[in-house]
Amino acid sequence: MGGVFFAFSTFVMRGLARLPASQGMAAMQSINVAAVRPGFMTGLFGSAALCVGLGVHALRHRDRAPARLVLAAAAIYLLGTIVLTIAYHVPRNDALARLVPSDPATAAYWRNYVSAWTSANHVRTASSLAASLLLVLALVQQGDDRPSDEQRAVGVRRAGFEDR
Repeated sequence: MGGVFFAFSTFVMRGLARLPASQGMAAMQSINVAAVRPGFMTGLFGSAALCVGLGVHALRHRDRAPARLVLAAAAIYLLGTIVLTIAYHVPRNDALARLVPSDPATAAYWRNYVSAWTSANHVRTASSLAASLLLVLALVQQGDDRPSDEQRAVGVRRAGFEDR
């Protein structure tokens, strides 16, 4: 999801802002309608469901090295991406949908919308990417936490299971 949000933060919203207000607003209204489709929703909320599941697993196994990283990743994604989307972006997108792009009175609203929406989207971008990075670090740490072949061999000998 971080890549989608990154695209909006770095060039999509800039491109829309360069258009006349009525065109930019109409394009964003169309994007907002197109976004509410299974592909995007599965990516957004499927990632959230995975974060919840990974977070629960990490709580159950908090004695393992990567648990803190997984919990941090889950919290960052859920708060910085999902909560922000539901509490901030969706209401603004809904308000934008009620406006008539050809009405000259909406031009000022559009300029403010682009600026504020994009600033908040930077947070979603950073949150999604940070959560991904933390999950990768947790995987690396999980791999580092596993015993080496030599350590496993010593453990097998101590347990009395070595080949005879």
